[in-house]
Amino acid sequence: MRINGFSGMDVDSMVKSLMTAQRAPLDKLNQQKQILEWTRDSYREINSKIIDFNTNKLKEFNKSGSMNTQLSTVTGNTTAVKAEASANATGSSMSVEVTQLAKKSYLQTGQGLTKAGSTKPDATLNTTLEQLTDTPEETYELNINGKKVTFLKTDTISAVIGRINSSDAKVTASFDEISGKFSITARDFGAANNINITGETVPPAANSFLNLIKVNPSTDVKTATNAEVKISSSDGSSRTYNPEGNSLTVNGVVLTLMETTTAGNPSVISTQSDPKKAIDSIKAFVESYNDLISTLATKTGEQKYRDFPPLTSDQKANMKENEITAWEAKAKSGLLKNDDILSSTISSMREVITKKLGQLSSIGITTGQYYENGKLNIDEEKLKAALTSDPDKVVSIFQGAKGTADSGIFSDLSEKMGGTLDKLVKKAGTSKFSSDVNSSYKEESVMGKQLKYYNKQIADLQNRLEDIENRYYKQFTAMEQAMTKYQSQSSSLFGTSN
Repeated sequence: MRINGFSGMDVDSMVKSLMTAQRAPLDKLNQQKQILEWTRDSYREINSKIIDFNTNKLKEFNKSGSMNTQLSTVTGNTTAVKAEASANATGSSMSVEVTQLAKKSYLQTGQGLTKAGSTKPDATLNTTLEQLTDTPEETYELNINGKKVTFLKTDTISAVIGRINSSDAKVTASFDEISGKFSITARDFGAANNINITGETVPPAANSFLNLIKVNPSTDVKTATNAEVKISSSDGSSRTYNPEGNSLTVNGVVLTLMETTTAGNPSVISTQSDPKKAIDSIKAFVESYNDLISTLATKTGEQKYRDFPPLTSDQKANMKENEITAWEAKAKSGLLKNDDILSSTISSMREVITKKLGQLSSIGITTGQYYENGKLNIDEEKLKAALTSDPDKVVSIFQGAKGTADSGIFSDLSEKMGGTLDKLVKKAGTSKFSSDVNSSYKEESVMGKQLKYYNKQIADLQNRLEDIENRYYKQFTAMEQAMTKYQSQSSSLFGTSN
């Protein structure tokens, strides 16, 4: 705090007035920095939309199931089998009888775990290993599928489960607190994934974990069993399948086995053409495409108000909140007007569509008027007719093999979006994988380096302005002292003359 002298001069106001002109370059730097930060934030918003379009939409649209024009239904026993037609389902009717479900290899305690001295299952997830016996060992070992897992006597059953499940032994441990039974199950079906216990001796070692929970590895480890399912066709022929797991594909239909069937109560699978799913996917794609290209066109064509630079702190102090909001809305407008990255993205999106425009038109998809920035329109009836008469043709337009002359729209657009994201990462320091608009920026981007430069310039200028301000106060202080001395001398002279 500086106190004015006795001369009557308002030193603070005078220094502030002098510093106003001196601060003009600093205000200019802060405004340039603010514009750069706003522009970078705008890039991040665009980056987020492109990632959403590319990752959450295009990649989903490009999955074979999204354009599937076949639909399988289950009649008869509807609980034993679930059926899902793939794009190449033949349409043949099938009768399915599940004789046996596949089981994974497993081991399980024969009785519930009990605490030492108890006669009934009373162990819980919080029970420790030392509580299961009167003569606990310091540690216990389990050698399973080539992995050695060691437990402390103070480990709880919950901790044991966690250690087994994270051991890379490709098994999953669990505990049922109701029955008190402890189980270990192979993660995958099939004989190749049978649980293999090693290191057990007869009699078992005192620190054997399996001995502690009363599991005999020679009798209590169950091997994997295959499923057994009989499938009959409409002409009366049949075949028995024995898949390792509880799913198999027959005639292009993915069958998931849920439960065994009783004799004379089969699941009947029928498949027919149904373009609804493909139509919904194409409509969703067109909506997403139109939304993104509209956003990009709006940003590149947005009006720029050059007479509305970012406000300084002094300017904001003299304005109302609604005035600041309205001003900054115009100050932020047009930051990406005619932007090279966004403009080239629009062009590349249109290029992908133009390459397939003739084919798209034949199935009911056309571009709008020139002023609609490449918007796509759908004639749903025409699209439905095309999917019904020649579904493969429609699917190839959108899902053609990547890298070929007949590559699909989805993969071509995804490649273009990847190129745009690379440019945004390099320039703005955004993430190519995260759509979070609050994520941090990479400092070594072009704009990141510019901000470092601005921050250094601002810091240096602030130090210089502080020196100038101190010099002004020193000068006024010296003036005050001189005037005070002059007044004192004048008073003394006048007093002598009297």
